[in-house]
Amino acid sequence: MRQMAYVFDLNKCIGCHTCTMACKQLWTNRNGREYMYWNNVETRPGKGYPKNWEQKGGGFKGGELKTDGKLPPLADYGATWTYNFEEVLLQGKGDHVQPHEQPVWGPNWDEDEGEGQFPNNYYFYLPRICNHCSNPACLAGCPRQAIYKRPEDGLVVLDQSRCRGYQYCIKACPYGKVYFNVKTGMAEKCIGCYPRVEKGVPPACVTQCVGRIRFVGWRDDKDGPIHKLVDQWKVALPLHPEYGTEPNVFYVPPLNTTPAPFEDDGRLKDTPRIPLAYLESLFGTKVKDALDTLGREIAKRRNAQPSELTEVLIGYTNKDRYRL
Repeated sequence: MRQMAYVFDLNKCIGCHTCTMACKQLWTNRNGREYMYWNNVETRPGKGYPKNWEQKGGGFKGGELKTDGKLPPLADYGATWTYNFEEVLLQGKGDHVQPHEQPVWGPNWDEDEGEGQFPNNYYFYLPRICNHCSNPACLAGCPRQAIYKRPEDGLVVLDQSRCRGYQYCIKACPYGKVYFNVKTGMAEKCIGCYPRVEKGVPPACVTQCVGRIRFVGWRDDKDGPIHKLVDQWKVALPLHPEYGTEPNVFYVPPLNTTPAPFEDDGRLKDTPRIPLAYLESLFGTKVKDALDTLGREIAKRRNAQPSELTEVLIGYTNKDRYRL
């Protein structure tokens, strides 16, 4: 089996949601998928999508599947809102268009809020897709064996001819990346754009990323960006490795040193703007080593010294970022 994997450089993400819209237009804008975002970009710190997904449970503990996962209610995804278009535009009732019910939550509801008070506030963007895990909890939780890993690329996909809509996969996935289609009565999830991958074309979210933060390739390709960032330089880390699913989406953590926060008298503090403990809560205990490596290589570049790592991270051309 070969394993396709991704690296997302969080230092380059501008939160434009182009990746989300590419996925939405291609896969989830119709037929019961309207509330689904197989790709989403959430602000961190924040509650994420679905709301508070990190508290939903699932995953593995001690190698055993946790069966305490919860099914998020539709409201936690931010159900699509309905508006009084017909009454206002066709029947002349009322003078302005508005939702039938006042929304209280939706995707990116807490966008750009973050933590802290100006001038020491902070936030960053966290794009998320299915992790196409090497040890998928959704697969382990499905009693129908409807979920499997494709041997040619390691993508985790769902055979809807076998699915009966029990939703154990949704409970099992600790990342909240399996969804239920109320129209079909079956589960659905990101398929890694495998119809594109089979033609050697990167997934839509990768191709459309205007910030060039996304890298895709094979874990065993030692000349590719995935191996170099994950295994050689060790600056790309999985999200919540403690869940035990062995994700194949890796993140270059945001540099938390610049700009430094301020003392009350205006002097710069000798502490990181983004607390290291928060980044470790997301990406594990290897964050500091990754940030130290990034800092050293950036310093070399600023001193006009060569740095292979920064060359890879810049990703000058599509060929530099995609190797399929």
